[in-house]
Amino acid sequence: MLDISVRTWALTIALVLGLLAVDLVLAAVRPHRVGFREATAWSVFYIAVAIAFGVWFTVAYGGDAGTEYFAGYVIEKSLSVDNLFVFVIIMTTFTVPEEHQHKVLTFGIVLALIMRTIFIALGATLLSLFSFMFLLFGLLLIYTAVQLFRHRDEDPDIENNAVVTAARRLLPVTPDYVGGRLTTRVDGRRMVTPLFIVLIAIGSVDLLFALDSIPAIFGVTEEAYIVFTANAFALLGLRALFFLVKGLLDRLVYLSAGLAFILAFIGLKLILHWGHVDIDERVPEIPTPLSLGVIVVVLAVVTVASLVKTRSDPTARAHPGSLRETGSRHRENEPLT
Repeated sequence: MLDISVRTWALTIALVLGLLAVDLVLAAVRPHRVGFREATAWSVFYIAVAIAFGVWFTVAYGGDAGTEYFAGYVIEKSLSVDNLFVFVIIMTTFTVPEEHQHKVLTFGIVLALIMRTIFIALGATLLSLFSFMFLLFGLLLIYTAVQLFRHRDEDPDIENNAVVTAARRLLPVTPDYVGGRLTTRVDGRRMVTPLFIVLIAIGSVDLLFALDSIPAIFGVTEEAYIVFTANAFALLGLRALFFLVKGLLDRLVYLSAGLAFILAFIGLKLILHWGHVDIDERVPEIPTPLSLGVIVVVLAVVTVASLVKTRSDPTARAHPGSLRETGSRHRENEPLT
């Protein structure tokens, strides 16, 4: 286990919170439509920060730790693209004005980071106490992979999300966004705006993604610090990446299948690790550098194959996939009502 000092933890958390604060201030003070140039600049900045941190971490804690960080970062970054699909669906479903999408995404990232931090602490504790948790995490990832592959051509049903439905039933909601506020008063009555419901939808989706992404990254490292930083830097760039690639997302038709393969591969890695530790040392393990190579190759093949497919068939459209049957409804160009 790495010896990460309290000071290092504190400085890392301060860096993450500082970057989040910048996003929140920009979203609150200057709501606007984020253009391609601005999205590109922020995307390059966040990737550069993640790489710079990885280089420092490798120098400070060794090549093995650095490889685990970069493998975890690539995993979380690839899974976060599926988050972007769902964010697009939520924005379309609730017809979120472009000038408020920045705020929605930033709050969504904050919620995701909070939830994942909780799951990181819980997962690290369980793995340190019970080695069979590697088996359970592995089986969970394989089950998730199978479900995602089965429903790879579907979209999650946001409107009928149980949390969103309950919020609409219990809370008075205004008909418009009221300048991007979360709550307002109408005739002396406190009401929430549709933006509040959107944040609830994103929060509930973030929770589901955390249930998958945390076991996945524990497949390449048991270090809570690496799990936290890989998740944090992957999520920090998510807001800018949304505005940069949202026009490209429809073309990644094989992404869900690729992510299903990656989840199944890491699930197998976890099961083999459990067998090596608890059953017989002769059970082979999958080394982290090999995992990183497999993930990068799969993502590259998926991206190229998707672009070739959509070029030959312009009508082909990508879907984020679902973990359960959602019927025949797919995402259309018009907002859902």
